[in-house]
Amino acid sequence: MKGAAVDVFSGVGVALVTLFDRAGELDPTATAAHAADLVARGMRAVLVAGTTGEAGQLTAPERVALVRAVRAELPAAVPVLAGTGAASTESAAELTADAVRAGADAILAYPPPGSGDLAGFFGAIAAAAASRPVLAYHVPWISAPGVPVDALPGLPIAGIKDSSGSADRLLDELANYDGATYVGSSALLALAGPMGGAGAILALANVEPEGCCRAFAGDASAQRDLARAHLEVKAGGPAALKRILSGRGGYCELSRVA
Repeated sequence: MKGAAVDVFSGVGVALVTLFDRAGELDPTATAAHAADLVARGMRAVLVAGTTGEAGQLTAPERVALVRAVRAELPAAVPVLAGTGAASTESAAELTADAVRAGADAILAYPPPGSGDLAGFFGAIAAAAASRPVLAYHVPWISAPGVPVDALPGLPIAGIKDSSGSADRLLDELANYDGATYVGSSALLALAGPMGGAGAILALANVEPEGCCRAFAGDASAQRDLARAHLEVKAGGPAALKRILSGRGGYCELSRVA
């Protein structure tokens, strides 16, 4: 059955980094404090354990601890999304059930690479999500070939996060898909917002939350001003974000990915 075409949230959300301590151990307290600071600066939702959060390097108990810590730190009106994409449907469903028990308000999941049964995969995720909304995650460099636009209407999802960075695909989604479209590329904010996108879920919002909000609202100058930081983060990933955060706020810059 097709999922409800409702917005999980509206506006700009952050794809949260996962912070570690100097010993390399998970630091849920610091991660949750960072999330709370970003919400105070305009973030409308927080994604925990997404690709920016180094989910592939986290254990299942660490993911649970993160969701619990972030959910406890934020106002109830701010949804916490949990990333639960995995290499198999079974693993993704287990991660989804764990996230729901830990307090996640919504789920973001990419299908296993090469998946030929998107309806079956997202059906399993929707069942494990226990009535929480599910967003499909189009991230083709991790989960090739991803989630085609023409497949979206038949899936039991509330919407799509598109991290392809393709303006053509974004236009296709906005013109031809009735569900919520969330842009994942900070290069396309000034297009996505004015064209009617439901929102954005952004790595760059960890360090430039206000600028991302202005760009999504249609400020072309703000979009241009984000260019240098966008390109730095695109090239360097979570490690680059953490270097910036360490320089600005004293957070530990240790990352589990290069």
